[in-house]
Amino acid sequence: MDLLFHHDVVVSTLASGSRGNCTYIGTPQRGVLVDCGLSTKQVLRRMEEVGLGKARIEAVLITHEHADHVGAARILDDRLLKRQNERIPFFMTAGTKRGVNPRCMPKRVERITSGQALSVAGFDVEPYRVPHDTGDPVAFLVSHQRVNVCVVTDLGRSTRLVERQLSRCDIAVIEFNHDLEMLLDGPYPWSLKQRVRGGHGHLSNAQAEALVAAGASDRLRHLVLAHLSEDNNLPERALEAAERGLNQAGVSGVEVRVASQQLPLTPMRVGTPATFRPATKPRRRTASTRSRPATPPTQQLSLFSAG
Repeated sequence: MDLLFHHDVVVSTLASGSRGNCTYIGTPQRGVLVDCGLSTKQVLRRMEEVGLGKARIEAVLITHEHADHVGAARILDDRLLKRQNERIPFFMTAGTKRGVNPRCMPKRVERITSGQALSVAGFDVEPYRVPHDTGDPVAFLVSHQRVNVCVVTDLGRSTRLVERQLSRCDIAVIEFNHDLEMLLDGPYPWSLKQRVRGGHGHLSNAQAEALVAAGASDRLRHLVLAHLSEDNNLPERALEAAERGLNQAGVSGVEVRVASQQLPLTPMRVGTPATFRPATKPRRRTASTRSRPATPPTQQLSLFSAG
């Protein structure tokens, strides 16, 4: 590895979808996980597959209590104790802790509160509230060596806070759960369709497009489309929506990838400090940005995930 970039921040979405979610944020040597909803065996195997098998896990950040986000916590906790000779903290809100199945509960739980930043092993973490039908769900912005990464999934609508956090990010993992037309015409019962499309359900492609248009800034280098539904979305439709959002924001040169339920994404890298660029204000959707030609983002399509 080039020593100039030995402090690269790397991000790999190990799995994304209704059958398990987990994202690694850190360096090749150590980092944190956002959620642990697939089996411990798969978490460690997929880290190995993408070249992160020797990375130390410093903490696990839990967004909410659904099993596809916290199901492996207890077993992962025990496995990491054997591997690292100490129990690591699992951070979650009080509402999330109340909702976690006791069979999944890790031994060392650290309480967090949305809007209150914390620091763990050199990683600055900002949990912030998102609208979802759980006890006290949050998204996370993780900062290390002046590189910002956000993971924002499982929310029924965007908010100004979500947009502001996205504007600060070099790497963003954003939910593109469903295509509304496919959802309404699809196999789900009406009650489930109403839940998914509701204000505390999941983001549609159109809603995620609007979030990107309102929040993406020139700082953004990598965008991951996450939590796609196997029944109610297509990667091509999600990619088209993401490209429209980036064009409306006036942002170009962004690598766009679709996260997979079945396979991990190869790590995205942002070098520090040599390639660091200061944050800029997000560009709002105006007549000038709509009319200005934009360079399409680089698109790398992987297998899509369930949702």
